[in-house]
Amino acid sequence: MLDPYLPLVLMFALAAAFALFSVTAAPYIGPRRYNKAKLDAYECGIEPSPQPVVGGGRMPVAYYLTAMLFILFDIEMVFLYPFAVSADRLGLFGLVEIALFVATVGFAYAYVWRRGGLDWN
Repeated sequence: MLDPYLPLVLMFALAAAFALFSVTAAPYIGPRRYNKAKLDAYECGIEPSPQPVVGGGRMPVAYYLTAMLFILFDIEMVFLYPFAVSADRLGLFGLVEIALFVATVGFAYAYVWRRGGLDWN
């Protein structure tokens, strides 16, 4: 009865064994030549600054807003894709539901746009 799942279970077991081996063996196998350059933060090839220039040591909120907006609209696509695949089987009910969903996300987009969340100044 569970024979079809055996390859999947074996693959997960192999992946877990490989991950466990990699994590435990890395400190023993890896190089131990540390220097200041390897321990510093990498900022696109320039000398790293001790603090962000804007905000006196704090990251600007615009970065977080942009990330949250990306997640919002990315998740919208995750919900729109299954509808696109099975639109013919859902019929009018599915069309109304997806229209309400897109309208809700559209209102959120308009709200963020009106509040200036998309301005990068």
